[in-house]
Amino acid sequence: MTEETRTRFETDERFPTGEWVGFWLQRPHITTRQRMELVLSFAAGRITGDGSDSVGPFAMQGRYDLKTGKVVINKYYVGKHHVLYEGWAEIDKGIWGVWTIPTFGKDGFHIWPKGMKDPTGHELAVELEEPVLVGG
Repeated sequence: MTEETRTRFETDERFPTGEWVGFWLQRPHITTRQRMELVLSFAAGRITGDGSDSVGPFAMQGRYDLKTGKVVINKYYVGKHHVLYEGWAEIDKGIWGVWTIPTFGKDGFHIWPKGMKDPTGHELAVELEEPVLVGG
């Protein structure tokens, strides 16, 4: 990547270009979070990227507003339907909001830069109990 290319990417902390992870919900039809992996680029108010989830591979195009943090993204599944994502970006929270498929319905989504701790607090955790000595 050249220095010229790097300087075109957004410098606002809410919009880092690179790998992102997250999930979408579709209640009551699907009761678990549907994970997605994405690669997003943010530059001059425009969002581009691609990724995959349980539905399949997709491309994304949209826009963001530095003043308000508002984000609007169209997600296009290859050979299938598209989904409108509308939400807000916050430092240390990623981008969250509502997805809509006009003829189907809507529900929530949340994405964040890969490597950031899950801002929803639903990371897997392991708790170990101290062993109990019996008959000792």
